[in-house]
Amino acid sequence: MSIQNRLRFPLLALALFAALAAMWAGLVRLGWDLPPLTETWPTSHGALMIAGFLGTLIGLERAVALNYRWTYLAPAMTALSTFALILGVPKPVPQILLTLGSVLLAILFAFIVRQHFALFTITMALGTLTWLGGNVLLVAGQDIYRLTLWWMGFLILTIVGERIEMSRLLRIPRAVYALFLGAVGVFLLGVIVSVAELELGTRIAGTGMIALALWLLRYDIATRTVKMQGLTRFIALCLLVGYAWLAVSGGIALAFGKITVGPRYDAFLHTILLGFVFSMIFGHAPIIFPAVLQVEMAYRPRFYAHLALLHLSLILRVAGDLAALDEVRMWGGMINVIAILLFLFNTARSVRRK
Repeated sequence: MSIQNRLRFPLLALALFAALAAMWAGLVRLGWDLPPLTETWPTSHGALMIAGFLGTLIGLERAVALNYRWTYLAPAMTALSTFALILGVPKPVPQILLTLGSVLLAILFAFIVRQHFALFTITMALGTLTWLGGNVLLVAGQDIYRLTLWWMGFLILTIVGERIEMSRLLRIPRAVYALFLGAVGVFLLGVIVSVAELELGTRIAGTGMIALALWLLRYDIATRTVKMQGLTRFIALCLLVGYAWLAVSGGIALAFGKITVGPRYDAFLHTILLGFVFSMIFGHAPIIFPAVLQVEMAYRPRFYAHLALLHLSLILRVAGDLAALDEVRMWGGMINVIAILLFLFNTARSVRRK
């Protein structure tokens, strides 16, 4: 077995462990009476989920696609930073490891762009650079809320770039792609402005998020494949609902501007992380997991159970956030976790049965 194959399973296992740790920490932050396990877990909730789980997963997916030994350094470094966070290693060691991981991922995407210079590879590379920028701010000692937009940019542009790749099948006119570039430009402008003026930058970025969501809801291939059956329809529904949550998150940013703590901040973050990002994960898992692990996976109609549970519970959570109902928000968060665990169970069960 090659070293690439030997690295896939432990890196994916560390990413999944980071997700479990992040969910536990998130429930503690919501107010559930759970042991924090370590003092640093509750404060590391965002880093564990975005960097430890999603950063490692995205890096691993790219490494598997390229299949060069050196490409596995990026997810390995982010996995090490996660391990350091979970063990409670003092600052700045985890932050430096995370930043090195994002540097390596940026180099990886530079290699991809050089191999295939296209709009979708450039978009994903820009996403990697926003993650690097956010991590540099983290090492510099900035508060988490000041780099939130940078980390969001990493996830949003990576996902949107992948969708642009699929949109090539539709032969969309160049003028329509110009609208996409304009939306990306507005979002990135907001991210950059937020360093000096968080209020204005957040509102500009929110406008860009709404524009991107509307573009995707109009031009993404999911608007056509949703009329099909089976896995194709399931993926399309995941995508379209995720785009709607992207617009909602942008609307929250536009309406409230500078959001640093509290229920509105919770709603802003989780409409993106759960509503948008995890919708993409739910939809693409039947494709990504078999590719990464080199196994087969069967689509099952029960996948709709975790999809519906996630979005219904997120509606409950956001309603609790905006109405300042702590107990409603807590239960929404708990059911969010149950939905993700159900997703992992259904996914594992489908792999085994196939």
